[in-house]
Amino acid sequence: MEWIDAATASERLGVKPATLYAYVSRGVLRRRHGDDGRRSLFSAEEVERLARRGRPRNRPPELVIESSVTALGVDRPYYRGIDALELARMSPFEPVADWLWTARRPPPTGAVTGAAGERPEGWRCEPEALRAAVAAQRGLPDDLLPLDRLQVVTTVLGASDTLRHQLDPASVAATGRRLIAGLVDALPPLGEPQDESIAARLWSRLCPRPATPGLLAALRGALVLLADHELAASTLAARVAASAKADPYAVVLTGLGVLGGPLHGGASYAAERLLGEVVLPGQAARAVAERVRRGERIPGFGHSVYKNGDARGALLLDLIKEAAPGHERIAAADALLAEMRRRRLPDRNIDFALAALVAVSGMVPGAGEAVFAVARTAGWLAHAMEEYDRGTLLRLRASYTGPPVS
Repeated sequence: MEWIDAATASERLGVKPATLYAYVSRGVLRRRHGDDGRRSLFSAEEVERLARRGRPRNRPPELVIESSVTALGVDRPYYRGIDALELARMSPFEPVADWLWTARRPPPTGAVTGAAGERPEGWRCEPEALRAAVAAQRGLPDDLLPLDRLQVVTTVLGASDTLRHQLDPASVAATGRRLIAGLVDALPPLGEPQDESIAARLWSRLCPRPATPGLLAALRGALVLLADHELAASTLAARVAASAKADPYAVVLTGLGVLGGPLHGGASYAAERLLGEVVLPGQAARAVAERVRRGERIPGFGHSVYKNGDARGALLLDLIKEAAPGHERIAAADALLAEMRRRRLPDRNIDFALAALVAVSGMVPGAGEAVFAVARTAGWLAHAMEEYDRGTLLRLRASYTGPPVS
């Protein structure tokens, strides 16, 4: 089979490159990576057939937004051209966020943290603002999920920032560092962070146990893997807010509101509950069977983009297994994976791996959503920067199907 590059395929079809990727997500075209692992190639036969037939009209048109932040590959995202899995292995979260915001290439592992006790440069929130965010949570139920607390914290931090309406790239990046630090540090502490990285500080808010080096590395990898995912539902909502010139805190609040849906970031919480039902590996078959009988989705499995498996989930599970070999929660996770394979059901995704990290680490319920939200704040703000620069309102149109207009 002959494969052609994106420029050739776009020219033959008379569409922008972004439209090609929309065709891929809709199953109209197939794509694979070239030998260099980055260049996208398309089937020349399918492109020619599509060109002769005309643009596909069997589904409603999709919104296509040009963006230089993230490209989706066959099984993984690429952040400004760099494989997110490579970044998860070699880089802390902070420089990856800066890469998304400023295109400043991440340094090697460990270069961001500095000397012991020193916080990564700029990743802090003012003590007065933190005190206000903590005070705003008084009276909330003790068992409130962390994601709900993050919405309260974001509102308070935004109200205390007199620079929030400065929308130039440098100001938005500075706001991002302040906001992410505040989101983490305003959560109720459960222990003492082992260092001053965002990953270590977040661990101390989500887990009462000290982190082992391996599990802390897995959390750091999860933050990197979840930092962005092109136009996911929450990111699209965040971009719409930014296109209206909403300030960065309002953009993040918009993303947080969408993220908690069970078809998005909330899937990790559902996967936590699924894994919690499997006390012993032999209980996996029943847990899956009951959901299949009720016609429910199996949380943590399948992906709308990665039809043949989510490599982010595979890498995160590998990091967890390396950190805690033989752990009983890993045995339960493996039993669920085996049962899904036995039934020829979809493969695991990042949400399932995140639930496994929560279970193995002993984190509080809903911790996976909090990890997702803190990480994705970096991506939301990277996309917001593009909308601030674009300067036009994103205005979708409806295909009206109601009664005739009189």
